[in-house]
Amino acid sequence: GPSRHLVRFLVVDGALLALKEEPLEIARREFEVLRHLEELELPAVEPVGLAEAVERDAAILVTRYLAHSLQYRRLLARFSPGPNPYRDRLLDAMAGLLVDLHRGGVWWGDCSLSNTLFRRDGDKIQAYLVDAETSEVHPSLSDGQREADLEVLVENVAFGLADLAALQGRPDLMDEAIAAAEAVRDRYRLLWDEIHAVGDVEPGDRHAVAARIRGLNELGFAVEEVALEPSTEGGRLRLRVAVATRRFHARELERLTGLRVLEGQARLLLNDLREYRTWLEHAEGRRFTDAEGAERWLGEVLEPTLARLGPAIGPDRDPIQAYCD
Repeated sequence: GPSRHLVRFLVVDGALLALKEEPLEIARREFEVLRHLEELELPAVEPVGLAEAVERDAAILVTRYLAHSLQYRRLLARFSPGPNPYRDRLLDAMAGLLVDLHRGGVWWGDCSLSNTLFRRDGDKIQAYLVDAETSEVHPSLSDGQREADLEVLVENVAFGLADLAALQGRPDLMDEAIAAAEAVRDRYRLLWDEIHAVGDVEPGDRHAVAARIRGLNELGFAVEEVALEPSTEGGRLRLRVAVATRRFHARELERLTGLRVLEGQARLLLNDLREYRTWLEHAEGRRFTDAEGAERWLGEVLEPTLARLGPAIGPDRDPIQAYCD
């Protein structure tokens, strides 16, 4: 895809690395932003290193290529032009990525489809930041900073979708592409408001608290803290919830099985594991611990199926995604 700077790819010990030459200060800033995202476990390419040539005011940023990823053109070109479920998932992924970055104090500055890679994630799509040349890290972002980033995202997504429509020979879809990009703003705000919602509950209403936590978990967010404070509504309490990154199901699956997969994949795999455990308990007439159920599912379901899938999908496909499919 298009790039402001020279990018080369290099295979080292079977790993594919991306090398991008940039002015020194830009490269240093981008490297630090990517390290910050890595520390927070936010979706971005993995920084490997930075090689500096101070005398030339230049540097080469080295990142690890994101396995099993696609650019938006390749992803959407597989389907008919215009609205389709995959495009909706892609737009959800873009909105979700910007929410994740903003919660991590990262102002992107150049949000676009071209600066993003996508991976199929169970029945969803996960977006990853690839280009952080213009990005900045702050303790937190103001509403104005978030809105400015969101405005850039909407404009660039509209351009990207319109460009795709032109490539597909469908100029009649230009207006529809712009309307679809505008919808990203609504998707972003709905998700942001859901995470930061504050509501009043009756004292002792544990069901309301549990429902709020469950709703966030279903979105993939682990809950770090729940606080109940006096409300201006007499006798009621104000419920505030602090959430962590979107890896609730991924962490639970890793705890049970040791598998490290994407969040959407983990949600489907956990359902599969629980269904199999329930069937085992019925078939064998006894209860299973979490560890026993996970061990049986790994040995009797997942691993044998992955072994059968391997020859069919080849070495370049994601075997876990193939299993989810």
